[in-house]
Amino acid sequence: MSGDTHFNSTNKVNVASFTTHTSALGPGIRAVVWVQGCPLHCRGCLAPGWIPFIQANLMTPTEILEKFEIQKIDGLTFSGGEPFEQASGLAELARLARKKKDLNIICFTGYGYERLLNHPPNDGVYELLKEIDVLIDGSYIESLNDSIGLRGSSNQRIIHLTSRLRLYDLEDQKRKIEVTIRDGEMAFVGIPTPGIKSVMDRAYKSEFERMDEDERL
Repeated sequence: MSGDTHFNSTNKVNVASFTTHTSALGPGIRAVVWVQGCPLHCRGCLAPGWIPFIQANLMTPTEILEKFEIQKIDGLTFSGGEPFEQASGLAELARLARKKKDLNIICFTGYGYERLLNHPPNDGVYELLKEIDVLIDGSYIESLNDSIGLRGSSNQRIIHLTSRLRLYDLEDQKRKIEVTIRDGEMAFVGIPTPGIKSVMDRAYKSEFERMDEDERL
């Protein structure tokens, strides 16, 4: 798959990463799926490694669900990358999960809500919207990262598509960042403040330079 090829499958999700247990991306304990590939290329993207449309880990919704301990989590969060580029697979994941437990679902997207409704990028968009309780929409704007709330920058909207999470203050809550070490590599879970993002950017640059040096050797 080339960097210009969008991944779209109704029965598999191109997973960049996932975590089975976090409290940094929504109320309660959550599992999170980050997808690979985003066409929007926001300047200063919080996850630049997940922009290219390259094959990462192709998994069916059932395979993803098997990684989670459903009875130990309160909700699912979808991020990326751009979740609505793989809407059908994520919608199926949400449906399968809710057959096991009544979970709440949060989804981040760089698309505006109105764009998704009026000019959906693929056929699965309406399916996924029907499963989402809170949609956090809009392009990330680095200069508007004000370190507040469950969104990357203040232009982004927190839209309650159901009443399930209305009692939670997602607009003004303090951000939480969790740092994990997996396979010898440091990973951040959560929405970084500008200061933490600078650390992440340096780490990503160092890793990129190391990989480039290894290729030259």
